[in-house]
Amino acid sequence: MAASDSEPRFRQRPLSPHLQIYRWQAQMASSILHRITGAILAVGALAFVYGLMALAGGVQRWAAFTECLGSPLGRVLMAGFSWALAYHLINGIRHLLQDGGLGFSVPDFVRNSWISIIGSVVLAAIGWGVVLSHWGQA
Repeated sequence: MAASDSEPRFRQRPLSPHLQIYRWQAQMASSILHRITGAILAVGALAFVYGLMALAGGVQRWAAFTECLGSPLGRVLMAGFSWALAYHLINGIRHLLQDGGLGFSVPDFVRNSWISIIGSVVLAAIGWGVVLSHWGQA
């Protein structure tokens, strides 16, 4: 038995690629962000249901809930949730268009990934601008 044959077979196989090997690209970030924002929306939906339960629970429970949302951390979480909603919406539309056969060339894919990322920030900022201008505070 040769010296190289003494090593276990699994050490001789090629390693599977992972995030440390790939160079970050807009398409990769877009795919990862879509999954992350989906999870954020699931947690946010639970918070929304809790808010509805607080509303149904009476004035004191609703006041405690709105106080929590009005805190600095609550505002950051609401801003993050609204961005996640905007991103998931825009990127979901991009996926629907791709399901229809549009935007599969590499330049289109890169451009549409950036549109999803930048467009979600703009859409969330516009949404917060409308809310704050009409109601003074969220």
